[in-house]
Amino acid sequence: MHELDDWLRHFDPELFPYDSVIGAFHRVGKHFVDKELLADLAQARSTLPEDGTAQGAGRVLAAFLDTALDKWDGRYDYRTYLSLGVLPLPDGQEPAAIEPAGHQRDLLVAQLIADALRQELAAAEGDTDLFPEMRPPADLTAKRLRLGVRAVTPAMRRLGLPVADPAEGPEEAARQLWRQAAAAALPEELQTLRLSILPVYVSHDEYMFLRILQAFEVSFALLSVLLRQAVAELAGAGAARCAWLVGQADEALREAASLFPLLATMQVGSFRTFRLYTEGASAIQSRNYKMVESLCRVPDGPRLDSAAYLAVPEVREQVLTGRAGLAETLRAAQADGLITAPDRERLDEALAAFSATLLQWRQTHYRMAVRMLGEGRTGTGYTEGTPYLSSVRDIPVFEIPDADDDRAATPSESEASS
Repeated sequence: MHELDDWLRHFDPELFPYDSVIGAFHRVGKHFVDKELLADLAQARSTLPEDGTAQGAGRVLAAFLDTALDKWDGRYDYRTYLSLGVLPLPDGQEPAAIEPAGHQRDLLVAQLIADALRQELAAAEGDTDLFPEMRPPADLTAKRLRLGVRAVTPAMRRLGLPVADPAEGPEEAARQLWRQAAAAALPEELQTLRLSILPVYVSHDEYMFLRILQAFEVSFALLSVLLRQAVAELAGAGAARCAWLVGQADEALREAASLFPLLATMQVGSFRTFRLYTEGASAIQSRNYKMVESLCRVPDGPRLDSAAYLAVPEVREQVLTGRAGLAETLRAAQADGLITAPDRERLDEALAAFSATLLQWRQTHYRMAVRMLGEGRTGTGYTEGTPYLSSVRDIPVFEIPDADDDRAATPSESEASS
């Protein structure tokens, strides 16, 4: 590729030929990219600091090459498949981080799904020759556009952006959604969209599949922020605030689940074709989901030693070194008399609602996998596929004793002094 050859003579991250490189990936799929191009990209990576200290344009380039070269390096996994290192996921450890994390979730999800619908429109209208295999019929495209617009409408409203009018038809509504999302995006945000989509093959549906999974990861990153702060509030006797945060997490998870109907429009034949080239990447490797699960309660020993947690060693290490979840923190706070009866009631309601939503999420994920893979089929990422999902879908989310049980397990003052 002459554009990359020219760039290698100067090594300026600001001038990296992203369009040419991404175009080469998109024409054949990441799995089939020419080895000479990958070798040149590896050479380009060698011009960056090896200790991960690159800044500005260099940091962006390093993140892009991290996902572009995953198969070349033999470290392809769920994180690199979804380009999660490129996406600015919600983060934050302090109470002040809650609002910006929510805003970041809204912004990213709206942009990701708007871009997915833009690609659907481009294919339907003959404006692109990329990802040509198994393009959907017109009625299925219209259904996708309608479901996608509906799923991100709440986020668009919170962002203060005009909401597409469904009465104008799914095509025009999707067109409006993309125009509004793109017009409101900063140049670096539009660049992020371009750099964060490297399908492994040329199946049309994989583009939408990737964008939805990315939106799920963005949502679980926000849940991690909310639940981490909920644990901190509960440990500091802020039970009412904790209940509110868990309620916010429940709302965020419900909203993320509104993307499942869109995901369900994926064609089984298309999925089974491109998944031939995703071996090594599986949702079992999702760091953000394991963070959410372990912030609800400390996983049991067998779960913590399972492939799911061994795939996310940093999360497992946090648990092993003593990071408590909501369940453990609530038991301790109850035992210490830090929670009033009204606060416990509010907490129980919030925890029960979130638990029901997460259990429903698992059930929906399982049903979706059965539809796409069939019963008993193995998954990618060296997992057991649908049997694995079936085995974990009923794992309790919290396992918190009733308030009366907590009090019964706590010695009375007279017993303690005798």
